[in-house]
Amino acid sequence: MKYTFPEGLYTDVRIEHVFSTEIAYTMENLQDCKEKKYSAAFIRVYDGAMWYNASTSDLKGIQDEINALAKLAKPNPNIADAPIYKNLSAHKDVVMAFVGREVSGVPLQDKIQLLHKTMPFIKDNKYVKMWRLWYTDNYTVKEFYNSKGADIIFDWQQCGFNASFTMMDGDRKMDESCSVPGISFSDLKGFEDDLIKALAECEEFMLNSVAVEPGKYPVIFAPFVTGVFVHECFGHKSESDFMIGDEATRQEWKLGKKVGGDDLTIVETGNIIGNGYTPYDDEGNKATMTYLIKNGELTGRLHHAASATDLEEGVTGNGRAMSFEYEPLVRMTTSYIDKGSKTFEELIAETENGILVKTLAHGSGMSTFTIAPRISYLVKNGKIDKPVRVSVVTGNVFEALGDIDGISDKVEMWSFIGGGCGKMEQYPLPVGFGGPYIRVKNMTVQ
Repeated sequence: MKYTFPEGLYTDVRIEHVFSTEIAYTMENLQDCKEKKYSAAFIRVYDGAMWYNASTSDLKGIQDEINALAKLAKPNPNIADAPIYKNLSAHKDVVMAFVGREVSGVPLQDKIQLLHKTMPFIKDNKYVKMWRLWYTDNYTVKEFYNSKGADIIFDWQQCGFNASFTMMDGDRKMDESCSVPGISFSDLKGFEDDLIKALAECEEFMLNSVAVEPGKYPVIFAPFVTGVFVHECFGHKSESDFMIGDEATRQEWKLGKKVGGDDLTIVETGNIIGNGYTPYDDEGNKATMTYLIKNGELTGRLHHAASATDLEEGVTGNGRAMSFEYEPLVRMTTSYIDKGSKTFEELIAETENGILVKTLAHGSGMSTFTIAPRISYLVKNGKIDKPVRVSVVTGNVFEALGDIDGISDKVEMWSFIGGGCGKMEQYPLPVGFGGPYIRVKNMTVQ
């Protein structure tokens, strides 16, 4: 056993070994260039009534932290009978998915050069007046041990490139960004094509878009927008700690409730390689495939040990902390709408007078939601027509889910570069999201 755990208490230790890089340029001026490497730990002790926590960057002092926390707790000879104790992990596993392609092994100069290769494509565009290039990566190895015998090691990795820019032509202005996420550094090759396409589309939109006529429209979300909608407007409501002590919310989101068509399925899992990859959560519980909605019916929600105990449901591997400094909360991993049966071309061809939302500035919501698009197009007589400026698309979450009348047959996954999910003081937590193209038949567009 790696540590000596006190009798009559539950104890766990979460250790993180982190390597990360941040490089940023603004208008060819280097603003940030740093590599960071550290190891640190979060320690918890539970006596059946209260949790006692500590964090430290002194790995040699972990046993001392365990002993100090144990002195604060009250030993419980029946700790094994505590309901939360029964929902905590005893797994033993090693899952190293990124060995041989660690970003920590890529020279810093290669990462800098990646940004330098990008500069001509953006700085030579006559409409771009301000721009910023940014590279980030992170390779983390986690260890987890507890007094139930858990002994887990796994790794996680992300890297990515982002170009954000402001275009201007007279009184017209366009803010947009192009992100290229990767699992390994080699995934970022070929980013030039993505940037060239993004710049061209932004030019076209800035120069030729017209204001949308406000009203009710069928709205088609591109996969990126679908993913943000699922995450912001539905995923957060599926985090079950929102329901603890709130009977009204539990009834509103009662399992078995019909909320959409038979072809609507929403999945949440930590097993997909990407930003949300979490084979074991920060309580040592194994990732599951959780169907939040299956065939239009509410079928699941996300749990850590405490919420699963309170709602008398199974743990789902969603106890996540942003870093060693924080305790686990119920958080998403990768959330997406599953594929349907229509092609994207069929969704467009079936739409007489609608809106295609291609990219967005932000999205938010719980029971009601707001999507703020950046690039959108009018769909007229079954064809993509002119670009239109849309301020917001709004609606009620359950009504929107029920109004989904078309889902395309291909799912695309996305990751935020340089951002993530926020909850309470823990931001930004890496997550994945995605889905197919979806059409919602009746939405308010302004």
